[in-house]
Amino acid sequence: MNPEEVVARVKLRPLTLEDFDELVALQQLCFPTMPPWKYEHLRSQLNEWPESQLGLFLDGRLVASAAHLIVDSDEYESWSDWMDLADGGLIRNHDPEGDTLYGIEMQVHPDYRGMKLTRRLYDARKDICRDRNLRSMRIGGRMPGYAEHQHAMTAEQYVHAVMGKQLFDPVLTAQLANGFQLREIIPDYLPSDEDSAGFATFLEWVNEDYVPPVSRRQRRATQRVRVGLVQYKMRPITSFEEFARQVEFFVDTAGDYRADFLLFPELFTLQLLSLLEPGRPGTAARRVAEFTPRYLALMGDLAVRYNVNIIGGSQFTIRDDGLYNVAYVFHRDGRVDSQDKLHVTPSEARWWGVRGGKSLNVIDTDRARIGLLVCYDAQFPELARKLASDGADLLFVPYNTNDVYGHNRVRVCTAARCIENHLFAVTAGCVGNLPFVENADTHYARSAVLTPSDMSFARGGIAAEADPNVETVLCHDLDLQDLRRHRLRGTVHNWKDRRKDLYQVRWVGEDDEGI
Repeated sequence: MNPEEVVARVKLRPLTLEDFDELVALQQLCFPTMPPWKYEHLRSQLNEWPESQLGLFLDGRLVASAAHLIVDSDEYESWSDWMDLADGGLIRNHDPEGDTLYGIEMQVHPDYRGMKLTRRLYDARKDICRDRNLRSMRIGGRMPGYAEHQHAMTAEQYVHAVMGKQLFDPVLTAQLANGFQLREIIPDYLPSDEDSAGFATFLEWVNEDYVPPVSRRQRRATQRVRVGLVQYKMRPITSFEEFARQVEFFVDTAGDYRADFLLFPELFTLQLLSLLEPGRPGTAARRVAEFTPRYLALMGDLAVRYNVNIIGGSQFTIRDDGLYNVAYVFHRDGRVDSQDKLHVTPSEARWWGVRGGKSLNVIDTDRARIGLLVCYDAQFPELARKLASDGADLLFVPYNTNDVYGHNRVRVCTAARCIENHLFAVTAGCVGNLPFVENADTHYARSAVLTPSDMSFARGGIAAEADPNVETVLCHDLDLQDLRRHRLRGTVHNWKDRRKDLYQVRWVGEDDEGI
């Protein structure tokens, strides 16, 4: 095919999630010895920066792509660790206010190499640098021709032979032709890259149009999210409409505060038991589940009407004749997501016959990627670890405890999840009493907004806290960029410092490398 004809027919555009299958197929063609992106990688990349993946399409078919992010060069002492610089491919360290474009992948279909597609991708990256006034573009470049020569020469000798045009390397030769300068040779950059024997080159292209801004250090990227919680008082009611009025009051209040999220407690819908004749607990729980359609309609309507994403506590739901404790997310655009409680307490199983769910998912919202841990679930660190690995920044923990001991278990464990995974968390519990309602008669709560524990956050890792056992609504602003800065520059790096050589968390049924 004529190269000039190909160039004329090729179109450049940012990739979307719909391009995932084509992207992976291209990776497997270009890098057959290396693991391809997972769906979570592309989803996280596009969530952090929609321009992070660029693709070249020939007649609608993906034939080349480039992945990258923006970083602050002052935050990295070393450029030799791809997993650190690329956040393992999730790029949650993308800094819109950074000064350097860092390339994490570039690939061209084998049938279309030699047609200057690499140059077109590098030109697109250079345009990003000029448009965003970035100081430079840096890359860790593969050396896929080195494996054939590693027994005859060192990596340094090989690189200098390529630079002197004595040898040809399909990657390094193209990078040098695009104006990159060699800064360093990196061993063990990508150990899985057998073609490069694990080696890479650290290369830099300097943007000659860069204009150092005045007081760049005085600017800080922000990503504000306003969270709200309801510490809900359980009291006897006489109708579902009375329950609905109480719920709407809190949603209305959160709407007035322009909250992005509002969290209700776990099973605050047990208040509906006061509408029913006393009976066996298992039967009563299933009768509460009969209110689920009305509960869903109410919450969905309120989320849209008051422009608030509502995490509607949880409600009993019957599926395949099984009773589940399900947390629902009512998006303000009308969508509804759900998360089953995975770990059932002994009393839930004994009194109500509740079953545990089998899946855990990050939920994409218009303001953040969130995860839900329903009460007891917060006491199992593996769950928050998976949510963090999948890109969550915010945990919502609806809970329902009858005394201070149960409350403390949820509170202390949730605080630990924030520290372990560099996350924010919002908890909401019930207060008050439901006389003569078995297993739901007394309640204790002190709801809160929790953070990691470090100097850049509130003392004690408590951003906001309700008074104990008092009905209230509480709102607080969080900055998701604080989490990014904490992951990079925190006093400790819990996520980065995991000893995966000693232990890993693996999710049954998923083909992953462990987290």
